[in-house]
Amino acid sequence: MTSRDRLKKSLCFEEFDIVPLETESEADGFESDVLCPNYTYGKGKSAGAYGKKGAYLDSWGSLWECGEDGVKGEVKKPMLADWAALDRFVPPFDVLDEADLSSVNRQCENTDKFVMHMWAIEPFQRIQYLRGTENVFIDLAYGDDRIIKLRDMVHEYYLKEVEMWARTDVDGVHIEDDWGTQIALLISPDMWREYFKPLYKDYCDIAHSKGKLVVMHSDGMIEDIIPDLIEIGVNAVNAQLDCMNVENLTERYHNKIAFWGGFDRQYLLPFGTEEEVRAEVRRIKRSFFRYGKTGVVGQCFRDKGAKDDNIRAVYDEWRNTIM
Repeated sequence: MTSRDRLKKSLCFEEFDIVPLETESEADGFESDVLCPNYTYGKGKSAGAYGKKGAYLDSWGSLWECGEDGVKGEVKKPMLADWAALDRFVPPFDVLDEADLSSVNRQCENTDKFVMHMWAIEPFQRIQYLRGTENVFIDLAYGDDRIIKLRDMVHEYYLKEVEMWARTDVDGVHIEDDWGTQIALLISPDMWREYFKPLYKDYCDIAHSKGKLVVMHSDGMIEDIIPDLIEIGVNAVNAQLDCMNVENLTERYHNKIAFWGGFDRQYLLPFGTEEEVRAEVRRIKRSFFRYGKTGVVGQCFRDKGAKDDNIRAVYDEWRNTIM
């Protein structure tokens, strides 16, 4: 069974041979079943070095500050902190117009891995980068029409980006937006359904119309909206399982949505022992595999401070331990 077949079977609730993995580095000691293809986008307004200590300007016009190499940094000057700038604001469509995806189909043809472009489709996060997080929550709470106008402008950009990728031969489309705190959604489920659920449905509809699977990443406690993600057609969710009750998730949603990894990166990966890590993976596996060997992808994030031995232990338990 190829990596592509194995992963598609898992996301479509067919039994696989061994647990498919998404690993981030060769240092993890296990080969990934997922390939993010090589491509380039236009530069837009961007200036400075992303992920390097110092300031950089993103392609949308917001200024970031990065305190150390290897981290994303924080927005210090949102492009639209003052609503007066909205009338002059235009999303950076030139970034997409100047994208070079010419080698993507060839890469898909020359690999047996599941190919997916990742970490780009992020409407809620982009709105925060443009407006400032505190401002966004105030705008939503007061029902400011301008936040809806901005949402629609950002959505128009991402519709174009999803369509661009859906026309290629990739196997999946990846969406990301962090919606949870450690204990609840950042906004009420009803507000999420009114203002943001329709956006993700549009992305899913475009992807599915071209035969692509959809994977969505969202950190935090997002259990309240998992039924909605199922309804709009998200095939797999990459979530923080440690924020939720895994046994409850698998009982309620097995064979309805696949779970693309998720592992405790706040305590276990940086501070836990290898045996604690292995025990947690076995607990998660027992919960998932009660309903058949399907619907799961082994994955964890190599955040700053994570122990290499613990990362490898996660993948070793997913791949090699028979339940």
